[in-house]
Amino acid sequence: MRNQECLSSDLVFAGRDVGMEEKMDIYPYFKSVVDADRCPVVICNLAHEIIYMNPAAEARYIRSGGGKLVGKSLLDCHGEGSCQMIRKVVEWFEQDVGHNLIYTFRNEQENKDVYMAALRAEDGTLIGYYEKHEYRDVETMSLYDFR
Repeated sequence: MRNQECLSSDLVFAGRDVGMEEKMDIYPYFKSVVDADRCPVVICNLAHEIIYMNPAAEARYIRSGGGKLVGKSLLDCHGEGSCQMIRKVVEWFEQDVGHNLIYTFRNEQENKDVYMAALRAEDGTLIGYYEKHEYRDVETMSLYDFR
């Protein structure tokens, strides 16, 4: 039930339902969340074009062009075997609205797991995908370090 509530076109702000006329533009908030993420985020449309890279992704892929990769095909950045798997994953995403996350790679050197995640419109239609990195290192930052 909770997932269905999240897909609802109605928004809830401060514990109350908000109608269409009151909906605010939440794009800057989502962009800020993704931009602040320390992990690379590369978003692609269904034509496999890179439509967005957060600053961490631009830095990680600087040798390949960094932010200049936006507008280019993600498939041009991978070997044929990887391209086949990317296409296969997108086909799997398209088969069912419940197919939204798949584990694609383990990088022992960086102690991270990599996933592909589906991006869907409010009605569940697949609109794209992104690469999700999750580092498994214990945080070294001190709790609430306001220095």
